Amino acid sequence: MSRDFTLEKYRELCRVLQERSEIFTFDRYLSENPKGKVTVLRHDVDRSIQNALRMAQLEHEAGIRSSYYFRYPGTFVPNIIGKIRDLGHEVGYHYEVLSMAKGDYDKAIGLFRSGLGEFRKICEVATICMHGSPLSKYDNRDLWKKYDFRDFGIKGEAYLSMADKGLIYLTDTGRSWGGKHSVRDAMPGARKVPVETTDDLIAWIGSADENAGLYFTVHPERWAPNEVEWAVGSVTDFAVNMGKNLLRKK
Repeated sequence: MSRDFTLEKYRELCRVLQERSEIFTFDRYLSENPKGKVTVLRHDVDRSIQNALRMAQLEHEAGIRSSYYFRYPGTFVPNIIGKIRDLGHEVGYHYEVLSMAKGDYDKAIGLFRSGLGEFRKICEVATICMHGSPLSKYDNRDLWKKYDFRDFGIKGEAYLSMADKGLIYLTDTGRSWGGKHSVRDAMPGARKVPVETTDDLIAWIGSADENAGLYFTVHPERWAPNEVEWAVGSVTDFAVNMGKNLLRKK
């Protein structure tokens, strides 16, 4: 049994998901609206652009196409984004503009327009996904209470457009699949499942409802290619989780 949150363990998870159901990008899921036992797979690239490329290559070799959302300017590296796009994956904008604008909606929509324009210089962008910005008091999704992302030629937002699909939502936020470290990375009304580790998740997938659709968020920086990066990532996640817990107590 390999150490959890490594690329080797992620490869195991991918194999189990492929045996269970077809895997969709977010864009393709919205376009085809499939029913039943499907899997939607997305990646929020908060840190470690290099690990996003490693994960994209692993999926490509396995015959998987998924969605990758990059922060601007945080993880916006055109050369690597282009490589991930060329592997057949969807690329989208992981926006955090309301937090960046400290709640100023007019400034935030200007930042969104500018960031989206930078992405569209190198690739098509059909969908977007908010960054949770857990240390900020602003929820970036609230931008769309005043504006409409469809006015920018965007087909869907990864939380808002999926809330009524009836899928089981699973995220590796905080290095746990149980959701205990999630501040905003949650799907309203989604059913919770009794898992913490990836081995728990793999076992649960084998026994899950045959007709249940799954919706995954995976953060590439969390899945290390070696022991050194695993240790660094573990310490980073521990520190971030402590920060989240302190904020909850205020």
